Amino acid sequence: MYFGLSLALVALALKFFQEIIHVLPNIFSMAESDLILVLLSLVDMTLVGGLLVMVMFSGYENFVSQLDISENKEKLNWLGKMDATSLKNKVAASIVAISSIHLLRVFMDAKNVPDNKLMWYVIIHLTFVLSAFVMGYLDRLTRHNH
Repeated sequence: MYFGLSLALVALALKFFQEIIHVLPNIFSMAESDLILVLLSLVDMTLVGGLLVMVMFSGYENFVSQLDISENKEKLNWLGKMDATSLKNKVAASIVAISSIHLLRVFMDAKNVPDNKLMWYVIIHLTFVLSAFVMGYLDRLTRHNH
C-alpha cells in the first residue's frame, strides 16, 4: 500500500510540473484571475502531496516498523510522535484546507458554475469542517478523561 501511495505521489508531482510547463509560456498573456486559479491548483496539489507524505511516513511508523534514522541526520520533528488519532486529526485538517482551496477556486469561477452546484460545494465543505471539528473535540474529550 505504501508503494502505491509513493506512485500516487510521483503521479501528482508529474501533474504539478506539467501544469507549470503548461502555464509558463502563457504567463504574460494570462488574465490575473486565470493565473490565480492555476496557482490555487498548484497549492492544492502541494497540500495533497504533503498529505500523502504524512500518511505514508507516520502510517508506516505506526503500523509497520520504526524508521531507523541515526541521531546525526536530519529527521522530521513529527516523525515518531504521531499516533493513529493524531494522524486522523491531521488528515482531517488537511482535507479541510484542500476543500477550502477547491471552494475558493470554484467561487473565483462562480459565473460558470450553476447555483445548485455552488450550494453543494459549500455543504460538502461545511461537512468536512464539522467532521474535523467533531473529531478534534472527541479526541480532546478522550485524552482529558484518561
